[in-house]
Amino acid sequence: MRNPKGSDAKPSATLPRPMRPFEISLRHNVELTWTDAQGEHTATLREPAILGSAEAAAVRIADPTVSRLHAEIVWRDSTPWICDLGSLNGTIVDGVRVDAAQLGPRAAIRLGDTVIDARFASKQEKVPLWPSDSFGPLRGATPAMRELFARLSRVALSEATALILGETGTGKELVARAIHEASQRADGPFVTVDCTAVPESLFESEIFGHVRGAFTGATTTREGAIEAADGGTIFLDEIGELPPSIQPKLLRALEQRAVRRVGESHHRPVDVRFIAATHRNLAELVAEGAFREDLYFRLAVLLVEVPPLRQRREDIPLLVRHFLGERSPEPTAELLSWMMAQPWRGNVRELRNFVERAVALGPEMARAVPVGLPERQTAGQLPMPAIERPFKDVRDEWMAHLEREYVRGWLERTGGNITAAADAMGLNRTYVHRLVKKHRLDRG
Repeated sequence: MRNPKGSDAKPSATLPRPMRPFEISLRHNVELTWTDAQGEHTATLREPAILGSAEAAAVRIADPTVSRLHAEIVWRDSTPWICDLGSLNGTIVDGVRVDAAQLGPRAAIRLGDTVIDARFASKQEKVPLWPSDSFGPLRGATPAMRELFARLSRVALSEATALILGETGTGKELVARAIHEASQRADGPFVTVDCTAVPESLFESEIFGHVRGAFTGATTTREGAIEAADGGTIFLDEIGELPPSIQPKLLRALEQRAVRRVGESHHRPVDVRFIAATHRNLAELVAEGAFREDLYFRLAVLLVEVPPLRQRREDIPLLVRHFLGERSPEPTAELLSWMMAQPWRGNVRELRNFVERAVALGPEMARAVPVGLPERQTAGQLPMPAIERPFKDVRDEWMAHLEREYVRGWLERTGGNITAAADAMGLNRTYVHRLVKKHRLDRG
């Protein structure tokens, strides 16, 4: 859940600085032009950006008919898309109201009463690339990863809060650790809080600490994760799962760099760098009312997006050899070719688990296990719940069934290895142990 203070402290890493700082690469830009109550504006986007009337929006539109977080422009396989964020008046592209739409070379986007002229163009630009195929614990030789490494080197020089975005299994915690180890805080602790693994009733105590007698069971005084990270970095993994009751308190800690233990009346100053990560779209959570807008913008000062494995398949041989280390011979060309053709929906985590199975069972037996998570079922494929029964009873039974069968499936896939199953599911190992015991999966 979190590491004891100083247990992960490492000496400052000496990382190479780019010797050849630029490489010519094809860049994909979206140029926006619009007129609102404050006049004419232009913006050039190369990264995901929020469009809305909020002061902190990347593209701010002074129009009362535009929602605060109205829409978002994202890149999917180097192609720009615009996605509505549950806005009041909708997002209209070329006269059609859309939830999400791919942008062509030119499009008219209407948000409220404001029409935005969007032009998508690709052109050759100088892009900073890292000179090697590693950055701290990260590995990658593709331009996408070397560009990421160059960005991380700049993020590491800053003290600003960083938000890491990426699909499950892409290695967001390794990215956070790489930033920490390349920063001036490398000699300090690196403390992780997994927001999916802490019960809501214990969240405040876990993050901020408590004093003796603050609540039933608080027999001793205990510092929280933020205090434990003093002088170093606090990493809040899966921040999208943060309970609403904790969000204003975390916002206050971010703004004031101070924490108040449960049961205390005074605040304690802390010297920490905040890094958060999520696989969810926080902007959509804000639009749904599940995440505070001010906390979102306070976290998203420096954005880092980790590419999925399918966008850097050429890195698979490098990653496989890194996972193997000295344990076994080089994989055959046929096996590497097979691996590069797989979907790897679980990304690098799933690839690593496959390599572990191949070492333990042999490549052929490992390949017999289906690669990739099953596609999401449509509503028509799901069984109809027994509507004549109370909702709570049906919900509890379905949740128990989901927990039991999901964990059972991953235990079967990993040969009963709870650590590997927990990594694959993106859950804390202790929490998986509790689920195994709860559903008696340890008894077969």
